[in-house]
Amino acid sequence: MGTLVCTLEMNKTTGITITITNADANITQIVTADGTTLTLKVQRKRQGQEQEQEDPSTITLRADSVAIECKTFTLDAETITCTSTKASTYASEDTLDVTSDKDMTLASQQKLGLSSAGDMSLASQAKLGASSGADMTLASQTNLSASAGAKVTVSAAAVQISADGQLSAESSGVATLKGSITNVQGNLVNVQGNLVNLG
Repeated sequence: MGTLVCTLEMNKTTGITITITNADANITQIVTADGTTLTLKVQRKRQGQEQEQEDPSTITLRADSVAIECKTFTLDAETITCTSTKASTYASEDTLDVTSDKDMTLASQQKLGLSSAGDMSLASQAKLGASSGADMTLASQTNLSASAGAKVTVSAAAVQISADGQLSAESSGVATLKGSITNVQGNLVNVQGNLVNLG
C-alpha cells in the first residue's frame, strides 16, 4: 500500500469531515459528522476517469434511522434476529431465494397471502399437508387438476360434485357407486355395458 493522504476539516457550522485518500487503489474514504447526521462513505474512481466516481458504499446514521447503500451487502453471523414493531417490507427487483438447511416456519397471527404474477409451485420430497380450522377453497380461473401416482382420497360428512356443463366419471378398471340408498335421476338415463347387473 502506498502513502495515504489524510485530511481533517473542522467547521462550527458544517461539523467535521475526515478524508482518507488511497491514490494507488483509487479509493477515497470520507467520514462526516454535522451535528445531526453521521455519514461513512467509501468510493472508488473509475479507471482512466479523474472525476467520475463509481456508486459509493454509504452508511448514514441519524437519531431515528440507519441507512445502508451499496452494491453488495453481506451479513454473516451465528444467530440473526430481526424484529420490527410496525409494517415492514422486503423486496427484490431480481431473483429472491430463501432457504434453510433445517426446519422453516412461515406464520402469521392474522391473514397470510401467497400470490404470483406467473407460475407458482408447491413441492415436497416427503408429505405435503394443508389444513384449515374454517372453510378452505381451491379455485382457478381456468382448469384445476389433482393427480397422484397411487391413490386420491376425498372424504367428508357430505361430498358434493357439480358441474355447470358435462360431468364425467371414468375408470380403466372397476368403477363402483355404492350407498345405503342410491339415486340415479335424469330426464334421460342411459345404462350401457357389456355386462350390466342391476340388483
